[in-house]
Amino acid sequence: MPEDENSGVVFARRFGRGLLWLVVILAAVTGVRSWVAPSKGETPAAEPAQTKQAYPEQEAQAVAGRFARAYLGWDETQAEEREQLLASVLPAGADTAMGWDGHGRQSVLAVQPGAVTTGRGHQARVRVDALIKTEATEKAEKKATEEPARWIGLDVPVVETAGRIVVTGQPGLVGIPATGPEAPDLPAANTDQDLSTATEDTVDTFFSAYAGGDVDTVTAPGAKVPALPVGIQYEALTSWSADTGSGDDRTGTAHVTWALGGATVDQVYRVHLTRVSSPDAERWQVSDVLGGSL
Repeated sequence: MPEDENSGVVFARRFGRGLLWLVVILAAVTGVRSWVAPSKGETPAAEPAQTKQAYPEQEAQAVAGRFARAYLGWDETQAEEREQLLASVLPAGADTAMGWDGHGRQSVLAVQPGAVTTGRGHQARVRVDALIKTEATEKAEKKATEEPARWIGLDVPVVETAGRIVVTGQPGLVGIPATGPEAPDLPAANTDQDLSTATEDTVDTFFSAYAGGDVDTVTAPGAKVPALPVGIQYEALTSWSADTGSGDDRTGTAHVTWALGGATVDQVYRVHLTRVSSPDAERWQVSDVLGGSL
């Protein structure tokens, strides 16, 4: 005869079955993988790297150029004018005399801002080349005689602050090389002798009209070539050579002599030609002209 099971055994067996089913249900709901490898907390998104803002070089050059023109130009009879010009590019309350003793007369004919070298704390140094001319004065004619114009360099310290560039203090005069470096060997274009001969009169006629103010009649249809200003006289086309090539658009080099300012000067141009066709004939006409040999 089968023996009656103890009530405690029956309870334990039923409890175990219930626990097993509970585990199965939880696994189905939450997923077994989440038990084996619990999900990690969300990784906070990395903050975007801040891009270093470029130094405002153009503004620094503009301010340094204005400063150089005011700083290097002085007139002992108009000292206040120089101070007012300097004040616009200096910090509030700065010494607008900037080391000038109040004597002499000097003009700044041109300024050319150049390289900007940045430093720490939004500081920079701007190189400015200036064309200056010292003039004689009535008060100190022996000390300051008129001299020929000459180029000189000026290193100007500036700083970016409050959204602006200002000059931070005294600049320094620096020298300029007497000559430039040796030029590299540049490739020379091969010459199409037949085309050069065939188009020489065309180019000659164009440059004569170029100085005369009427180029529309000697340029290709649609060409926009502004004439030279009044006062420049065409002397001669000293040489013309068309580059080798093919097609209806060709280029060549012209050497031209102009008369202006009581003198003659030789200059070089790159001339672009276009072949223009009509039912009766075809001819070459100038479509553009650029100075220099590039």
